[in-house]
Amino acid sequence: MNTRFFTVPGSDRTYDRNIILAVLLISLMMSLLQVSSVNNLLPSIHSALNTTDSATQWILSGFTLAIGVMLVPAGRMGDLAGRSGMFVLGLGVFALASLGVGLAPNPLFLNIMRVFQGFGAGIYSPQVTGMILQYFQGKARAKAFGLMGLVVSMSVAVGPVLSGSMVVLFGPDPGWRVSFFLNVPIAAIAMIASWRYLPFTHQKTRHHLDIDPFGMLQLVLAVLCIMTPFMSTASWRWYLLIGGAVLLVTWVIWEQKYELRGKEPMVSVNLFRTQSFGYCTAISGLQFLGSSSLFVVLAMFLQQGLGVSALWVGLVGLPNALASGYMAVWSGRHALDHGKSIQVFALATMVATTLLIILVAWGMMHHDWPIWIMSIALIPIGLGAGSMGAANQTQGMLDVPPSHGGAAGGVLQTVQRVSTAIGNAMITGVFFAANQEGHTADHWFQGFASSLVVVAVCVGAAALVALRYWRVSRNK
Repeated sequence: MNTRFFTVPGSDRTYDRNIILAVLLISLMMSLLQVSSVNNLLPSIHSALNTTDSATQWILSGFTLAIGVMLVPAGRMGDLAGRSGMFVLGLGVFALASLGVGLAPNPLFLNIMRVFQGFGAGIYSPQVTGMILQYFQGKARAKAFGLMGLVVSMSVAVGPVLSGSMVVLFGPDPGWRVSFFLNVPIAAIAMIASWRYLPFTHQKTRHHLDIDPFGMLQLVLAVLCIMTPFMSTASWRWYLLIGGAVLLVTWVIWEQKYELRGKEPMVSVNLFRTQSFGYCTAISGLQFLGSSSLFVVLAMFLQQGLGVSALWVGLVGLPNALASGYMAVWSGRHALDHGKSIQVFALATMVATTLLIILVAWGMMHHDWPIWIMSIALIPIGLGAGSMGAANQTQGMLDVPPSHGGAAGGVLQTVQRVSTAIGNAMITGVFFAANQEGHTADHWFQGFASSLVVVAVCVGAAALVALRYWRVSRNK
């Protein structure tokens, strides 16, 4: 029996899992490139539109916030109303918003379009996890998540190169606009391929569709209140954390009562009582709290502390990204049988390497070590991060019912987004606090070393939770 092909109830068509996965992952890469490629475009956008510091910050923050608030509601809507339909809807919103960004005449219009870009990406991204969970089983599912990790790694490596190439080929303006215009034909092709190759089925009939609108509103506002303080400079921003915490608690209570009344909650609280999903969500949150900020402070240290050019800073992480992509595929092959041990050893490798990078930075500053040594030292970080992606995704979704796959994937991605926002604010804060006495190479190193210690502590905490998960599972 060839498990590559399958049929769905109510349709006489035969579907190809490999083609479905290609459509999903190409689209996912498109949304991920919007994060990794935009950093290179900010100077060109500033020159073209004369953006303020606040407007420039929101080019990044608006997209991230919009994704964060859409992931879980859109994932649940896909579970109920049909994932393929939501996938195409998200692609359409994303394509139109990308066109709007490229045509933006001023910073306000650009940032509004960036928010809609985030909405589009937030609508279709959780459908990727949901459809992998729905149409792939066993080792095939683990391999699919491994390829998903490869796409994440490739996006990190390709994004800055692609956007930089557009600026070189077309000039700063319209080079940055072309970078966004490229999304339009890719999204259009993905929409056509989706109509042709994805199964358009839904879990519930329209008559029984229960989207829990009040629960959705509560969670959207809670995520917005929690993420905004770490992405804004307004003096009142920290008060939002109190509101976010209250909303989160009331949302959990609401979801519990909603389910007890026999209705369909947006996110079943029982998901968090599932050992695999609960542990892996916590592991992922702690990992992203630290690891996502490492390259941010590394770039600042190399450029501002040691005077390394932006080109070399971009190239120094390329071997890391390649190693991450390779290990994501490798992990996908072994995540089902050995995922828990992979999680522990991957995180332990990341902790040890983070501390090693501090030593390499010291050698570069005091003994003129060449930059390629830093590039080599970053490779184990890539090995660990790539292994973790597939292993954690596979283990976290082991016991999640396919009917809740989109919502569960949305929760996991939302936790990662929130952790990234908090981690960036916290770790860059440590970096600048340790460097506040001056801007000599020694001060930049102090800031870098201090911030990497915090990274190691966060990833180390994730490793301890992963070790606990491994031991608990072995004792069952």
